[in-house]
Amino acid sequence: MEEFRSVRGFHDIFGEELERFNAVRQTVRRILELYNFEEIILPVVEYAEVFQRSIGEATDIVQKEMFVFPDKKGRLLALRPEGTAGVVRAFIQNRMFALKPYTKLFYEGPMFRYERPQAGRYRQFHQIGGEVFGSLDPLVDAEVISIAHKVVKELKIEAVVEVNSIGCKVCRPAYREALVQYLEQVAGHLCEDCIDRKDRNPLRVLDCKVPTCKSAVKDAPKMVDFLCEECRKHYQKLLEYLNIMGIPYVENPNLVRGLDYYTKTVFEVVSQELGITIIAGGRYDYLVEEMGGVPTPAVGFAVGVERVAMLIKELPQRQPLYMVIPLGENTVSYALKVCEFLREKGKSVELSYKRAGLKKQLELANKLKADYAVIVGEDEMKEESVSIKNLHTGEQVKLNLKELFSHVL
Repeated sequence: MEEFRSVRGFHDIFGEELERFNAVRQTVRRILELYNFEEIILPVVEYAEVFQRSIGEATDIVQKEMFVFPDKKGRLLALRPEGTAGVVRAFIQNRMFALKPYTKLFYEGPMFRYERPQAGRYRQFHQIGGEVFGSLDPLVDAEVISIAHKVVKELKIEAVVEVNSIGCKVCRPAYREALVQYLEQVAGHLCEDCIDRKDRNPLRVLDCKVPTCKSAVKDAPKMVDFLCEECRKHYQKLLEYLNIMGIPYVENPNLVRGLDYYTKTVFEVVSQELGITIIAGGRYDYLVEEMGGVPTPAVGFAVGVERVAMLIKELPQRQPLYMVIPLGENTVSYALKVCEFLREKGKSVELSYKRAGLKKQLELANKLKADYAVIVGEDEMKEESVSIKNLHTGEQVKLNLKELFSHVL
């Protein structure tokens, strides 16, 4: 019989990779709670129009990467390629704008994009993101960036925070016109994708990773030189707040992000080791209105869980594992009692299912990476005691059950 394999671009997460994965999840969730974000659980499937309208028809995601399919009534659905659009849809549909002066939400889960699989990038990948609705204050932008900075700092990942402003509806048209004129002059040095982008989505050319394109846009006009007064003040205030908070950053005038909904602030956290973006976000003040809601300014970010996980050098120390070993069938019921004693103490316990001598049982305990063997034989059962062996040092002590609680750390 042919062996089944996972679909290309979709993979199983287990073992040490899962430990790294969960270290990212737990760190980000804890930091978000420090900033008073509330969780929202979103559907994996949305109407395709949710993403087409929000991300933009001219983006690579909508044109090339979305998993789109009709339902039984012929309506076009999509597996979510990112989280912000779904949060905005939920914010509008559930009238959250009427509940609080501003709303802070975070989400977690799988996203789907039909991309070429490579290290840290899969067709099913995971993000944790946060969104703040209801404030135009650049202080919100600064706090969102500070969350991203705290994540990499706590996980001891070397990364650089890059920031830029891409303006608003007032100042971006003039910049777009100047950029298109410049790109026409260097079109012979652009890749095929960027030749297409220069007319439909010219800002994306600035973000192309192809070396010839990067070289071609080196002297392109800078958005910061075209900012209107409001956007200029917003950007200057953001940088001022980042300095006050002690967050190191680099201004990157070519940073634009790949989604159409961004306005003013955009930022990325880039791994120094791999040169890839691991956290990114920005402000999107028009998106709620464009999706049918009450005009509401907003800013958000997302963490690429797999990408951050692969950069973790030090795994969090796990709690010790106690393996309870019953020696003989008669001691099993007593071993169950010992297991419950330990679990009530909040300890991680593995009960041996193997019926063998002590040597074989200890070999099994080592294979399962137990830290302590809790040996239960006939004598221990009669005395209501246990023998605890430290599998790292070889030290062994015998304790009665009353002493067990005070001894086990």
